[in-house]
Amino acid sequence: MKRTHNCSQLRKSDAGSTATLSGWVDSVRDHGGILFVDLRDREGLTQIVLDPGNPALEAQFGSIKPESVISVSGKVLERGNDAVNKNLPTGDIELHATELKVLNISKTPPFPMDDSADKVGEDLRMTYRYLDLRRSSNLKLLKLRHKTSQSIRNFMDEEGFLDVETPMLFKSTPEGAREFLVPSRMNPGAFYALPQSPQQYKQMLMVAGVERYYQLARCFRDEDLRADRQPEFTQLDIELSFIDREDMYALIEGLMKRVWKDVLDVDLETPFLRMSYYDAMNRFGVDKPDMRFGMELQDCGEIFANSGFKVFKGALDSGGAVKAFNAKGLADLTQGELRDLEDAAKSLGAKGLAFIKSEGGEWKSPILKFFSDEEKAALKESLQIEDGDIVFFAASEWEQACTILGRVRLDAAKLLVKREKLTIDPADYKFLWVIEFPLMLFDEEAGRYVASHHPFTAPVEEDIPLLDSDPKAVRGQHYDLVLNGVELGGGSIRIHQPEVQKKVFEDVLKIEPDVVESRFGYMLRAFEYGAPPHGGIAFGLDRMVTILGGRSSIRDVIAFPKNQKGQEMMTASPGIATEKQLRDLHIKAVLPKKEES
Repeated sequence: MKRTHNCSQLRKSDAGSTATLSGWVDSVRDHGGILFVDLRDREGLTQIVLDPGNPALEAQFGSIKPESVISVSGKVLERGNDAVNKNLPTGDIELHATELKVLNISKTPPFPMDDSADKVGEDLRMTYRYLDLRRSSNLKLLKLRHKTSQSIRNFMDEEGFLDVETPMLFKSTPEGAREFLVPSRMNPGAFYALPQSPQQYKQMLMVAGVERYYQLARCFRDEDLRADRQPEFTQLDIELSFIDREDMYALIEGLMKRVWKDVLDVDLETPFLRMSYYDAMNRFGVDKPDMRFGMELQDCGEIFANSGFKVFKGALDSGGAVKAFNAKGLADLTQGELRDLEDAAKSLGAKGLAFIKSEGGEWKSPILKFFSDEEKAALKESLQIEDGDIVFFAASEWEQACTILGRVRLDAAKLLVKREKLTIDPADYKFLWVIEFPLMLFDEEAGRYVASHHPFTAPVEEDIPLLDSDPKAVRGQHYDLVLNGVELGGGSIRIHQPEVQKKVFEDVLKIEPDVVESRFGYMLRAFEYGAPPHGGIAFGLDRMVTILGGRSSIRDVIAFPKNQKGQEMMTASPGIATEKQLRDLHIKAVLPKKEES
């Protein structure tokens, strides 16, 4: 019984013909002894009619359970007008079976096989992921991911890029995120590291003259997990030679325009908006701002320059900032909600969360008694405070004050959406380039400068002299592409001059020369053989597909994701290595005491 059609293929024009379908039993309905079966495969559903008048069919009725696999042959007939299902592409017809073969009988699934399964515990669904993926909503996400990848590949090929695979077993570069180490049996005591990205290899490809490289690369980071992070993930990795930042912006905007058109049939407007890192932090309190709503942060330094409120005056006198934003319409928040916002602020270093409510024609706040009439009037005008609003403040070092209110702004927006006072449309795609990041940040704990992104980013050319005198003032040729508050990807123009790269390693980052040689010596030597100017970018494919699919977690768009503990529940991974395996690798496993018990 070789199938002739898929379960979404037959139409009214096929009436009178014969067909053979194969798939899973989606549902069974007994109407007076006649069975109506919805048969499902990857493409859709077709209704099957099984008449007990056929003894060969009736004998198998007891085996037709939901999720069992069957093949059925029969005649395609039009449904009566009152039986047409307008919600199905195959809703005008049904297949009247003449032959049936039960290929496999299914046990009762541990959870419903429709969208109500989303309410079931995630670990249970991940344990039976092969069932979870059968659900049409999840199959659609896998198709969406395939379509996205295909669109990317087509675009990159048309733009002259070569798809080049780079090694999965790399060397450890501990400056970045925590790595997964792989012991080498043939080199006792030595370890590979799974790549956090193909960064160094793709730069070597530029030295090699490849000029335009891309890869849908598997990458690994041993970090704590959350909704947008997995220990292994896929990124679209790109590097190209003889370009500047403007070339990169144009290329990537073209790519995004193509993907959104191919996958969602949405026409994106280009060029995308650009914003400096400073402006993003100053106005939104985060370097990946969601541009779909306002509530911008305001600088209140001038208003409170001579304030009698010691908290604000002290922050300003020490060179800090007083920032505020108006959460319009949120004055009705509960004490519990206000406490949650305060806890969020405290988690970022705030001692509390100052606020002013405007309710019933008056302002209410524990700090109001410290404000002069002039300060109140200036606040009302600057922040456009109206009845029903609540204003939040942060007074601290500039970056911390911005960061605190940036987090409160996002949480306040969620509360406004919940109250239907703010609309944030998932299909309103607000792309933004965030540019002009600082090249270096000073690590107080380490007592030295560290790269804000990675040490291969080129400084803005006119800032190179500042590498010696004021590294923190040097801007990097870095760029992040942000979409609706999510960092889709980031990249930079790279350093290609060996003397500049060596200077960054040794003089700015204070990496010992022998360490530079052991980790990056090959790169410095390669740059001495004619390295072209080059730059690149990398995008999280999982994050991109999550947004395209209208989902909130990247786990939804990965076939076999890990849970919050880094466990893949279906295969019970990771597992315990045997003594022989450890002995062959010349290593021992030492468990914490609580694990031993």
